[in-house]
Amino acid sequence: MSTVSPLLSLCEVTKIFGGLVALNDIAFDVRENSIVGLIGPNGAGKTTVFNCITGNYVPEQGSITFMGHKLVGKKPHAIVEMGIARTFQSIRLFSSLPVVENVLAGQHCRLRSGLFASMLHTPAQRQEEKRALERAMDELDFVGLADKHAEEAGSLSYGNQRLVEIARALASDPRLLILDEPAGGMNDQETVALVDTINHIRARGITVLLIEHDMRLVMQVCKHLVVLEHGTMIAEGAPDVVSKHPDVIRAYLGAEDEL
Repeated sequence: MSTVSPLLSLCEVTKIFGGLVALNDIAFDVRENSIVGLIGPNGAGKTTVFNCITGNYVPEQGSITFMGHKLVGKKPHAIVEMGIARTFQSIRLFSSLPVVENVLAGQHCRLRSGLFASMLHTPAQRQEEKRALERAMDELDFVGLADKHAEEAGSLSYGNQRLVEIARALASDPRLLILDEPAGGMNDQETVALVDTINHIRARGITVLLIEHDMRLVMQVCKHLVVLEHGTMIAEGAPDVVSKHPDVIRAYLGAEDEL
């Protein structure tokens, strides 16, 4: 067993909405420089896990640590500053603004110029602004959208809007990138390209935790899977092992066939 501490660790995380137990004692680790898939049928609690990690929800019990620091109780913006960025299941862009300005928003947590420096447009503030713009363009180039930087974000295809969200998240300098159904709305060609993008993200030293219903993508990029059903973890391990787990087969297919 590895003695290296996990980058992210969830222990006995429980989240309750009214009388509904959305998450029940969820516990798993995410190792640094890995790609981990969080999968399960609709309503399994996957996005609720993400929301607990990123500070959008506060669990009733359990702990969540990132690089040894507690996350429970911290505000979402503080968690971004710690090095966790995410995309959302439903696209959240400023649709009427240029693509590059959407990506620049991801740099906000890293900018240090204060109100007066911005008002006076000091040399230091101008240099910081220039670096932020260069970084935004670098991330757009990384996802293959540099040529669309001046277009309104809402005018892009659904698949390209998802790439803009990924570029914006990367612009915040994350150690952990959380992707919520990144292939949603993408065609087959775009999904194939997304596989390469996710692998290149990991090659940059960024750990990836993703929810995805496209099992072809999951099997190609993930080395470790965590499976939820009705808010409970039913399996965890390598994709080839998890795909043969009886509870996973039942949850997905209701039959004794492999995924």
